[in-house]
Amino acid sequence: MATAPFAKFEWMIAWRYIRAKRAEGGVSVMTWISLIGVTLAVFALIATLAVRSGFRAEFIDTIAGANAHVSVVRPREVITDFEDMADRIRAVEGVATVAPLIRGQSMAAANGQIALADIYGIRLEDLKQSDAIVQSERTFGNIDDLPNGIALGSALANNLGLTVGDKIEITIRSGAATPFGQSTRRNAYDVVFVFSTGRYQIDEVRAYLPFDQAQFIFNRDGVADELEVRLDDINMSEELKQPITDAAGAGMWAYSWQDRVGRFLRALTIEDNVMFIILSILVLVASMNIISGLIMLVKNKGRDVGILRTMGLTEGSILRIFFICGAGIGTIGTFFGVVLGCLFAIYIDQIFSLVNYVAGGGVWDPSIRGIYNVPAELHLSDVIKAMSLSLGLSWIITIFPARRAARMNPVEALRYE
Repeated sequence: MATAPFAKFEWMIAWRYIRAKRAEGGVSVMTWISLIGVTLAVFALIATLAVRSGFRAEFIDTIAGANAHVSVVRPREVITDFEDMADRIRAVEGVATVAPLIRGQSMAAANGQIALADIYGIRLEDLKQSDAIVQSERTFGNIDDLPNGIALGSALANNLGLTVGDKIEITIRSGAATPFGQSTRRNAYDVVFVFSTGRYQIDEVRAYLPFDQAQFIFNRDGVADELEVRLDDINMSEELKQPITDAAGAGMWAYSWQDRVGRFLRALTIEDNVMFIILSILVLVASMNIISGLIMLVKNKGRDVGILRTMGLTEGSILRIFFICGAGIGTIGTFFGVVLGCLFAIYIDQIFSLVNYVAGGGVWDPSIRGIYNVPAELHLSDVIKAMSLSLGLSWIITIFPARRAARMNPVEALRYE
């Protein structure tokens, strides 16, 4: 008897088969195992994709947010005409700000503790353009007081036991040669601002001094070490690098934030692809449970298939009935997996806080991980990718046992009944 595909009675029979009777408990157990397996696999895939995207975004935001999008330097020389050069670079379309910098390393000391400090000499109005510094969630003090002191990264301040209002001693090599070697210069500054960029490796060494003060202590009177260029669109750094170099003039060299961390980004991309492949295999393994359950179902329902065939049901109807059974499990498992994965990505901070509380704290060490918490960024494309993979696998592999049931000989199925 010819019927429309996926008729109401086909759905009804499939639903009765999924709800196995107590005497067929093995089928019921396999159904639940398959459902839970697909749910957990999809959840793991979406959660991993979200955390992966969050790590990448956090890495770019913290690295590029606290550093120049493009840096302009004169190799092995200082920049004497930095004001005119900065004006020329600002004229390049896509350039937002240009700031002259003095850079140098020093030894910082306070409360009997010593740490290495990477000193940045910068003007107050230029430092205010860095959102990662002045608009961080963890800041103390007033950035407007920078002309009267020094700004420290939160990890550096914590390592030295400092807070706003304390004094820090900075020791640098002055460059003057003596019979006993290169002389040093020691200065004390009031800590006026403590910032957190979101990246521990930056916060544990970064310190900002007023531009004129840095010129004085590093013997850079009237010159700058480099120009820090920020763009309207950080993703345009590679395209604008050459125009910025041309505007800077002969003998200048520009490099972007991608030049500094490009190798790490490429490693992240490779890791992302490998992780997706591994988790795709996990989804495949979970989907294979559907085959096991469906084969058991076909074996247990052989008599029913024979009766249905003698009543006039076509092979297509039988195939669709068992296809609905397997595909339904995969679809329901995918739905629950997507819900759990999205909830995990949305509430990751609360989940992480609970795990940290249950474990007694110290689960996430920023000095090792480089950032202060577990980031997650949920993208619709990642959710669609996970759903498509799970549904595609579960639907395709269901066809094979469903075809076996459809091609079952009704005479053989009923011979011993």
